Amino acid sequence: MSASDRQPKKSSDKRSLLIVSGILAAIGISLFAYLMWYTAPAEVMERVKVIAVTDEGCIAETMDGFAVNIGKCDAQEGETILALVDQKTKERAALMNPTN
Repeated sequence: MSASDRQPKKSSDKRSLLIVSGILAAIGISLFAYLMWYTAPAEVMERVKVIAVTDEGCIAETMDGFAVNIGKCDAQEGETILALVDQKTKERAALMNPTN
């Protein structure tokens, strides 16, 4: 084979490698973006009842029955307060513990 026969093959190999690299990069970026969206908190102010005060924060129960850590608070057990609650945490808890 002459040198001119090999030239197009190298060019197509580089092009194939570039296409595969582009596809893998697009998949990686898509997965990273989804992960950031999935883990980003969606906090909403809710009325909760404090059920425990620990070193890691107050544990509260939402009005729809989910136990959540609301962080540091100066409330006593049994008090009802307003706190920011991550809605995605509640959604994940519902998926892990179905009520059916």
